[in-house]
Amino acid sequence: MLIDYFRLALGGIKQKGVRSLLTMIGIFIGIALVVSLISLGSGLQQAMNEQFEMIGANIILILPGAGIESMLGSSVPLTEHDVEVIKKTRGVDVAGGFVTKIAKVEYKDEIKYTWVSGFPLDESKKIITDMQQMKLESGRDLKESDKYKVLAGYMVAHGDFFEKEVKIRDKILINNQEFDVVGTLEPIGNPHDDSSLLIPLETAKELFDTDEYITIMAKAKGGFDTSDVAENIKEELRDDRELEEGDENFAVQTMEELKEVYGIVINLLNVFLIGLAAISLLVGGVGITNTMYTSVIERTREIGVMKAIGAKNSDIMSIFLIESGILGAVGGAIGVAIGLGISKSVEIAVRSQGIDYLKAGASLELIFGAIAFSFIVGALSGAMPALQAARLKPVDALRYE
Repeated sequence: MLIDYFRLALGGIKQKGVRSLLTMIGIFIGIALVVSLISLGSGLQQAMNEQFEMIGANIILILPGAGIESMLGSSVPLTEHDVEVIKKTRGVDVAGGFVTKIAKVEYKDEIKYTWVSGFPLDESKKIITDMQQMKLESGRDLKESDKYKVLAGYMVAHGDFFEKEVKIRDKILINNQEFDVVGTLEPIGNPHDDSSLLIPLETAKELFDTDEYITIMAKAKGGFDTSDVAENIKEELRDDRELEEGDENFAVQTMEELKEVYGIVINLLNVFLIGLAAISLLVGGVGITNTMYTSVIERTREIGVMKAIGAKNSDIMSIFLIESGILGAVGGAIGVAIGLGISKSVEIAVRSQGIDYLKAGASLELIFGAIAFSFIVGALSGAMPALQAARLKPVDALRYE
């Protein structure tokens, strides 16, 4: 019996031809948007989780300023004194800060402006380079005896920044100071980092005439809870700066806290965008309702014949519910294909710009869930027309012209 329902429903869809395709447009546009957004969102979430796992859960960030003063640039800066306070904090294994400034960079008479970072060369260097995902591609790393030595980012070394490639043993001018290139870095995944230069911290302080760190990073000792160590750092810095609790002019964040913040932002963005896509699904549902009402009118005599030979109200209603459900499901399947194509195209476009961490993720649950949801939307949209068809009296239906 169920097979007969589907056969009759498919016959009705085929009979409507182009009208059936036009009815599906609202559904597959909405589903395409939902699938592409969820695909990109889940891919971004997965990439973010992988990055945090690589960095490690025991890393703590200390940032200058708290709240609005940080955004206005009026915060109390972090200095080497703060690093020493943090190093002495209970539960801290190692701590270090770094300097980052935009500088004038000259190579073979070509002048550019890019980010130049000064990293410490002691044991704290590893937690900072791990956080920044900086890995040596060729040449050697910076060492403590270096002063005017530089590591070139991937784009700088491969001719994607200057017109010519920057090679090991070449010389670069940074703010008119000559530096020797001793190594190149692997691609990090975004143009901002891949076009940067890395120099020793003390050299950066001298070059930029600054003692202010953009960030301090600390690593918790094994056996200590990272959240507890973060609280210890807050307490020590408050005491050192003679501040009351709640009046901090600095911010301390663990990787878990940072991960939760990013997760909330991504989820809120997904909810907002999917809400917009739901409007298209609503329009598609109205389209299915309209088409099914028209179908009931056009097939009134057919309904009368079916009832005359013994069809029940439930049989008539099932046929029309299945027909509207199929319209939704087919529209959903087309939408899934388009949505996956959109998300993959976005991934390729973003990767072509040098950003490697955005990946389109597509699970079987997403694909089949979207199609099932489309079927349900279609069936619900056709519920009222199906009920109208089921309530038709055989005599009135047979006499309908």
